[in-house]
Amino acid sequence: MAVHTHDDIDWADRLRSLRMAEALDAEPMREAARRLLKGMPDGPTILDVGCGAGGMSVLFAEELASVGAKIVLVDATEHLLAEAHRVVRAAAGDRATVETIHADVADDALAAKLPPADLVWASRVVHHLPDQQAAIDTLARAGGLVAISEGGLDFNCLPWDLGIGRPGLEDRLLAARGEWFAEMRAGIPGSVPMPYGWNVALHQAGLTDIDSFGVLIHHPAPGPDLLREFIVERLTWLSEVAGDRLADDDHETVAALVDPANPAFLGARQDLFLQGAKTIHCGRRS
Repeated sequence: MAVHTHDDIDWADRLRSLRMAEALDAEPMREAARRLLKGMPDGPTILDVGCGAGGMSVLFAEELASVGAKIVLVDATEHLLAEAHRVVRAAAGDRATVETIHADVADDALAAKLPPADLVWASRVVHHLPDQQAAIDTLARAGGLVAISEGGLDFNCLPWDLGIGRPGLEDRLLAARGEWFAEMRAGIPGSVPMPYGWNVALHQAGLTDIDSFGVLIHHPAPGPDLLREFIVERLTWLSEVAGDRLADDDHETVAALVDPANPAFLGARQDLFLQGAKTIHCGRRS
């Protein structure tokens, strides 16, 4: 049975895409992991809330291999949590312990389940929750250093003119996704607006030393096979969430682009790329 969260997305079904994205993001995100871990005590406790496929905690485990760590994975989707535990456990070796908490980040009782942590990490999960500020308040009570990856610059991967359909397809797909996201957030039961930026939200949660930094993700063309596979998956998903917000002719174009039997198949192109940026916002509990 499919398991959906507040956003009505079956995250277990998206495991393959999550893994591909983490593989493509790994090296620049490793630098982010090192920056966040700088100054941590030996054997720190790392809390990965909304851990997904576990990619960032793999990096934390590898970077902490010489000093050990306790890594606690939290997610509402049991299948993802099990997969994250498997890959992080493999990366951690004998110097780290890996624990899991099956819990909804929006659950009012979550704060009592979270151990005190030196670093609390939450990547692109808060914006899927009904009350984003309340979720950050919960994270702040567990930290140490609290770091969330939210916002940044949209990822682009396609040439403007693909030789099929109308030029500018990617721009229209991203615009339709923006409309879908606004409707998705408005439709979450108990949705609470947060009409201010992430740095303000961290301040509202009582954190200090608030800072932000960007992580550039750039894979120039032609890129590896993994890049083309990821882009095919990405276009398929963007078309699905766009629904009737996207014109019929654009849906027909996407169908051709993701069909391995079609001459326009994206997997056969050598001009695909991936470029965008993630923003990481962080602050410390006083």
